[in-house]
Amino acid sequence: MARREAPLIEAAVGRLHGVASPASGPRRQWLGRFGALTLQGGLLVPAALGGIGGLASLAQPGSARAADAPAGRATPSQSEGPFFPRELPLDRDSDLTRVAGQSAVARGDLTDLTGTVTDSTGRLQAGLLVEIWQVNAFGRYHHPRDNRGDRPLDPGFQGYGQATTDAAGRYRFRTIRPVPYPGRAPHIHVALSAGGTRRLTTQLYVAGAIENERDGLLNAIRDTALRNALLVPFAKPSGATDANAVLEARFDIVLAQDGRFSLSGPARRA
Repeated sequence: MARREAPLIEAAVGRLHGVASPASGPRRQWLGRFGALTLQGGLLVPAALGGIGGLASLAQPGSARAADAPAGRATPSQSEGPFFPRELPLDRDSDLTRVAGQSAVARGDLTDLTGTVTDSTGRLQAGLLVEIWQVNAFGRYHHPRDNRGDRPLDPGFQGYGQATTDAAGRYRFRTIRPVPYPGRAPHIHVALSAGGTRRLTTQLYVAGAIENERDGLLNAIRDTALRNALLVPFAKPSGATDANAVLEARFDIVLAQDGRFSLSGPARRA
């Protein structure tokens, strides 16, 4: 596939991620089938085409937690999508629920998202930059390409945040439970970098969300154990009785030992 086709493919990505009006009927089925996007040779490619021309389908990259990835296997990577910030916000800390200069707190179900980063040999990964970004409680990204006027912006929600793993490989964010939007199940984008080099790009999903069954990108990961490693329970703390209690979610991440993106299929040898 020629690199000159990238603009056309990237434009399609925006459509498939629900920038257009909500899908219905056959169009919803079409979006579900072709919404799985992968990275192949630096271009975004519909995963439904993964078997054509030899393009293997890649999955590009105390609290409730996602299932562990199979021993020795890295967390599946997934596409960055079209809504990574063009310019990083001035307020880019690990609390996405409050924005500097705004008195309002973000709408949605407040959540403490935590996790530990290791490599496939179990070594803790300290000093990594962890970035997350997601839609607000109305299902809209804080991004100029997401111009769906029927879904308002939330001035109290950052939409993007950063954290650095500590000496024990741990990270922590305060955010909201993700919500679905047309064509996609609830998800949070996650990226890890070291020394200015992206180590992993992936997405985490809400365990039990009914939209998971129809999400093309999630289901492009054919390996059930690897797919389950991206499913994260969002739950109240054990024993909590307050209806407004902050939810807890834990997403542990395993990096390939050599730092390359993990594959959704068998590991490839150079």
